[in-house]
Amino acid sequence: MSEKSQFQDRLLSLGLARVSEAAALASARLIGRGDEKAADQAAVNAMRDQLNLLDIKGVVVIGEGERDEAPMLYIGEEVGTGQGPEVDIALDPLEGTTLTAKDMPNALTVIAMAPRGTLLHAPDVYMDKLAIGPGLKPGTVTLAMSPSERVSALAAARGCSTEDITVCILDRPRHEDLIAEVRSTGAAIRLITDGDVAGVMHCAEPEITGIDMYMGSGGAPEGVLAAAALKCMGGQFYGRLLFRNEDEKARARKAGITNLDRVYTRDDLVRADVIFAATGVTNGSLLAGIKRDPGWVTLETILMRSKSGSIRRMIYKTPVK
Repeated sequence: MSEKSQFQDRLLSLGLARVSEAAALASARLIGRGDEKAADQAAVNAMRDQLNLLDIKGVVVIGEGERDEAPMLYIGEEVGTGQGPEVDIALDPLEGTTLTAKDMPNALTVIAMAPRGTLLHAPDVYMDKLAIGPGLKPGTVTLAMSPSERVSALAAARGCSTEDITVCILDRPRHEDLIAEVRSTGAAIRLITDGDVAGVMHCAEPEITGIDMYMGSGGAPEGVLAAAALKCMGGQFYGRLLFRNEDEKARARKAGITNLDRVYTRDDLVRADVIFAATGVTNGSLLAGIKRDPGWVTLETILMRSKSGSIRRMIYKTPVK
């Protein structure tokens, strides 16, 4: 294999940050404007244009949807110049379209890249998710445990009371019983309206975010992105696909998934070294949002490589055009 065709994560990482930044910049003018579709489309256009400048043979495995649902950045779309390594790309051009439209916290642009064939091609169905941060024994918490057992197990592992544990959960009617059970342990809950990639990432830095654990169901594609982030930051992630009907099961089989009941670990979802970049769109506990000053726009990006364990926080300041 020639050097040019190898996955040079160090060389590709800054290019990936530029892709994330371009999407954030494009959505900046739509923050608080109430138009989710326009904000998402602006991010998609910019992300695709920037991706196509990279010297990669890229295939989108987690994208905006199936080809007939998404005109650009659809699953299976080829991106890049076609010169360079073959890579899988998982992306969410605007994670939190509603958050952006309403100028609410924690909207991000998110993208991950890994060698071809190493990211799970997750179908667009729900996934039951569970995540905790680094420094804990594997299996400290599991999907087989009840929500209250997970809180108790994490508290025991941390040597603290259940009342010292904070769990992040997506605020949805389907989580009413989950929320009630977690609260019965004395644990605190931080409810989020959208953006569960950021929700999972919070677990990796509990001393900064105040979040110790993430649980609940959300989109399976976002689960792969979250696992990519935790592979870089450290932490445990468990996911199991949830199906509401036979059509969703057929979608999973089309994606090559044969065991529909499998519990995926972080390293099942992301099977090789990965690069991950996210840029803040609105202010959040992970990243600062886009800041406008006279003549300038400032963005903050987190850029991570699992191979080296490096985490960069970068400030990008560019003149307003």
